[in-house]
Amino acid sequence: MGTAEEDMDKPGVEHIYCCGAVTEVLKFGAQDLRRVGARLLFLVIPGNPGVVGFYQTFMQTLYQAFGRRYPVWAVSHAGHCNPPDALDMVEEPSVTEARDVFGLNGQIEHKLSFLREHVSRETRLVLIGHSIGCYIILDMMKRDPGLKVLKSVLLFPTIERMAVTPQGKVMTPVLCHLRYVAYVPIFLLSLLPERLKASAVRWVLGGLRALDHATIPATVSLISVDCAANAMYMGSQEMRMVLERENATIRQNLNKLIFYYGATDHWCPVQYYHDIKRDFPTGDIRLCENGLRHAFVLDAGKQMADMVTDWLHTDLNDL
Repeated sequence: MGTAEEDMDKPGVEHIYCCGAVTEVLKFGAQDLRRVGARLLFLVIPGNPGVVGFYQTFMQTLYQAFGRRYPVWAVSHAGHCNPPDALDMVEEPSVTEARDVFGLNGQIEHKLSFLREHVSRETRLVLIGHSIGCYIILDMMKRDPGLKVLKSVLLFPTIERMAVTPQGKVMTPVLCHLRYVAYVPIFLLSLLPERLKASAVRWVLGGLRALDHATIPATVSLISVDCAANAMYMGSQEMRMVLERENATIRQNLNKLIFYYGATDHWCPVQYYHDIKRDFPTGDIRLCENGLRHAFVLDAGKQMADMVTDWLHTDLNDL
């Protein structure tokens, strides 16, 4: 049997319908904020693919760092998780299609709907976004100024001009015109036994010296045509919709925002860091000095969480 602390550090996993689409929620700490109540919630909004399992080590480190006082949750993107046997990918297909919940705009509304349904309006929020999750957070703050956001931490933010970045130039034709070609190999891989899928993932990621093995099940879960199709569809919209930086929202919320840019991020060139520093010289805008990759969750989740903890300690000590 584990110790009481070890039991507390085990995440809860819940699958729900939100905006009619299956959604996975990973939870450290309080499992039901409507019943228990909480002064503060850390909420992680993932990148794309939006699989919450990638963030497990990052979240656990944050939860422990603040003495397990605050729940730390992550909500997947709609349709980016494999539903359990009892659930379908969508609850009512016609309603889901009408909302375009798998598109970028639908994913933003999906996160706002999740907060309305599962978190009290009185709960203060620390929003942590990664990659396109940063764009989603800024739009959430724009659409619902009443959210009680204490801080928003935006990690490797893809919040502008995605299609013209080095990675965007490669991926835009793939996501916008050729993504259907990828469905065939994904379908064939999905027929493999789970053990072989996991072995294949370990082989592909074997070049990472500090690979976080907690991310292997999350990667395996993407070997699904439905999940991959929804992630690529969302990606195609990112290339078309993430254009100019939302300066008005940033200006209105500058004291609540922390930006962390990568020094070698092909989704967000260093020039974007220099541009936003020029436009918002008083903002808390940082450039990575630790060599972290855009997909930090694969090998540096704990390191990233330790840094975020340092940034937030003063704000949270005042609560």
